[in-house]
Amino acid sequence: MKASPQMQARLLELQELDTRISQLEHRLRSVPELIDIARMEREQPGLEAEVVRTSTEVSDLEREVARAEAAVQLVRDRAARDRQRLEAGTGSAKDLQGLQHELESLARRQGVLEDEELEVMERAEQAEAAEREATTALEQHEARLAELRVARDEKVAAIGAERDEVAAGRDAIVADVSDELVALYERMRAQTGSGAAPLQQRRCGGCRLELNAVDLGRIRAAAEDEVVRCEECGRILVRTAESGL
Repeated sequence: MKASPQMQARLLELQELDTRISQLEHRLRSVPELIDIARMEREQPGLEAEVVRTSTEVSDLEREVARAEAAVQLVRDRAARDRQRLEAGTGSAKDLQGLQHELESLARRQGVLEDEELEVMERAEQAEAAEREATTALEQHEARLAELRVARDEKVAAIGAERDEVAAGRDAIVADVSDELVALYERMRAQTGSGAAPLQQRRCGGCRLELNAVDLGRIRAAAEDEVVRCEECGRILVRTAESGL
């Protein structure tokens, strides 16, 4: 394959830009916020479920409190009616004595119901506190997640813009190099990670191995426009002033 020394030298520029693009793509995959965002997104359904659970418990207990209050009020109303009849003194002595016994029974029943009502109200207060705590935890979680996403998006945008700029420079070089040479470069880059390397101090800049005398003689004898390759790694070797030929 033939290519001018200037065109071959451009492969080193191309390789430098490809290395930079690979670094930028690695940075895109390694934005620090991505780990925290992924973790927090996994945690969020659990926090949301806890809010639903505590909210449901509060609703259930509110209904239980309402039933307890209604039961107490029913006893109070019955006792009030009995006291009015007792104070009016209407009815026989036996009837009045029955009212007195019923009032005593209602008082005991009211005490039991009020204790039950108090216990349910305490449970409701605890459930409301748990609901507030769960809601606050979810809100703080969502706020922090939003912050992380903003930070991630800003970094991704900055890295992406830099990558686009480098890619534009790469496109300009590719347009300036023959299709055949670019195809060879891309094929070797797919195999080794880099398609071209400088020959410096008799070493391949890609695999870092020193060339033997036979290979050096072959390269020394090759025309300037002949594309030469490393016998060890296959990369395109670009001759430079520091090649040591």
